[in-house]
Amino acid sequence: QEELVESGGGLVQVGGSLRLSCVASGFSLKNYAVGWFRQAPGEEPEGIACLNIRGDKTYYTNFVQGRFTISRDSAKNTVFLQMNSLDSVDTAVYYCAALGGISTPEAMCLIGRMGMDYWGKGTPVTVSS
Repeated sequence: QEELVESGGGLVQVGGSLRLSCVASGFSLKNYAVGWFRQAPGEEPEGIACLNIRGDKTYYTNFVQGRFTISRDSAKNTVFLQMNSLDSVDTAVYYCAALGGISTPEAMCLIGRMGMDYWGKGTPVTVSS
């Protein structure tokens, strides 16, 4: 079965850190651009951090630039999102996604959920003050 499974979400205080993981099963992430999206209550999912297929270019939205880092471990077929200096506005459900044939990480982050080849079930993150 081909799927993405996220983990690592939870409750954290403002200023804290979390590391999200996304494990791919049934296919190799090496052939896909990967990204993290988040959906706050009442809003549409937004792409916040994306990595190109080769793994040498990243894109971050202004909201997370400098605080979040996306990375991929090909040996473990896993994508990570390191989140530092968390704020209450970061509270959301976080999803990972994979998309083949996309040229840039920015393009991937700007494509909506329906354009993805793979989409995980999400892991919730709550940042409390």
